[in-house]
Amino acid sequence: MPSPIIQKLEEEIHALEHELNHELPKELKRARALGDLSENAEFHMAKQRQDIVGARLVQLKRRLAELSLINLSNIPKDRIAFGSKVILYDVDRDAEIAYKLVTSEETDVAKGLISTTSPIGRSLMGKRVGDSVQVVTPQGPREFEVRSFETFYDQA
Repeated sequence: MPSPIIQKLEEEIHALEHELNHELPKELKRARALGDLSENAEFHMAKQRQDIVGARLVQLKRRLAELSLINLSNIPKDRIAFGSKVILYDVDRDAEIAYKLVTSEETDVAKGLISTTSPIGRSLMGKRVGDSVQVVTPQGPREFEVRSFETFYDQA
């Protein structure tokens, strides 16, 4: 798995753990010192932030675990998969489009980086040159034809 993604997730996890274990307890202690907790906005905001940070930590750790399970040697060499660069013919717009299939953390449609979990990304997985792909997008149904692709291995 691309290490910059893992590094970014680990950095965010570290920052949130620091906030949860060091900064928020100090805020809660300060807010408790102000007195009546039933009408203490500072206390309620700190508790709410504590819940949000905790939930985000669970989400990030789960995603990190998922990414660590990806075995790059299982990526097919003869079909479109994660890491593939793809040239598609957009039948409806009579134009060619280039995409690279990436993780959701790397997605940047303006740069042609689409997630393997996006509607187009999902529909391309396992396809080969000449295959037609019907995709339901937020803008409506679209049809593509796979013109060419390079796998993760071809780019190495």
